[in-house]
Order: sequence, then structure tokens, then C-alpha cells
Amino acid sequence: MASPKILIQILVTGTKILGKAFFEAGRQAVKNAKQSPQAALGNDVAGVGHATSGSMTDQITRQHRMTLDEAHLILNIKRGEEMEQVLKNYEHLFKANSPAPKPDKAPTGKQAPLPTNSHYLQSKVVRARERIEAEAKLAEQPVDPPTAPSTPPPPDASHRDPS
Repeated sequence: MASPKILIQILVTGTKILGKAFFEAGRQAVKNAKQSPQAALGNDVAGVGHATSGSMTDQITRQHRMTLDEAHLILNIKRGEEMEQVLKNYEHLFKANSPAPKPDKAPTGKQAPLPTNSHYLQSKVVRARERIEAEAKLAEQPVDPPTAPSTPPPPDASHRDPS
């Protein structure tokens, strides 16, 4: 049998190792939180935190909380595909994650089957379609060049009346 001295030594050594690991993990978490406080709070979704410019695409990304790439991945389409394909994939994924219609009679003696639908996935599919539609709508809008302000020029000092 092992002596109690050896058991205590093993226990103390294990505790020291575990304590050091937790201490280092805590230090790393603090370091990460200082570098990116938004990500530490869980607010950065799919690169939305990187959409910081004032462009319309970044505004749409922040509004829909989804990047265009993520929307394409969710709907399993490639960039530049026709809207018909987007809607076809959307409808398929939406129906696949919809709850099954309720049967008229409850099955007797059998357990009800587990649901295979996911409201979360359905909402992701809807938001992906909305994100792609918003980007397509933005692409259809004509780009207006910035116009000069329509304020009148200041009065010329040489034409002033001295009185």
C-alpha cells in the first residue's frame, strides 16, 4: 500500500498544477478582454464588429447582424447566383425546419415522435434571405455622385457700400 505521505504529495502537486493552469487561463482571458472588449461580451457576431465604415454594406451588415458571406453559406449558394435560386434554397430550408402538421388523431399506445424542426435555424434562414435581398436592393440603386452644397456664395467685399 502507498503511504499517506506519497498520496498527500500527489494531491498537493496536482493541486499546484491545476491552480497554475487556472491562473494562466484567467490572465489570458483578461488579456483578450483588454484587446477586444466587444468580443469578450459576446456582441461580435460573424464579423459584424468589423463593419465599422460608413458604407451602406456595413450598415446593412450591422442591421441584419449577418455578413453577406454568412448568408450565402446558410442558404448554400454562391455569390452572384440568381434570386430564383436564393428563393428556391430558402423555401427548401424553411420547410425542412418547419414543424410537421399535427395529426388528426393522437397515436394510441405509441410515444409521439420527437420534433425535427428548429425555430432557431428557421430564423437564421429567414435572416439570410433578408440580408441577400437587402444587398441586391442596394446594388439596384443608382449611385448618385455627391453634389456641391447649394448655398449661395458669400457677398464680395469689393461691392460693399461704404456708408
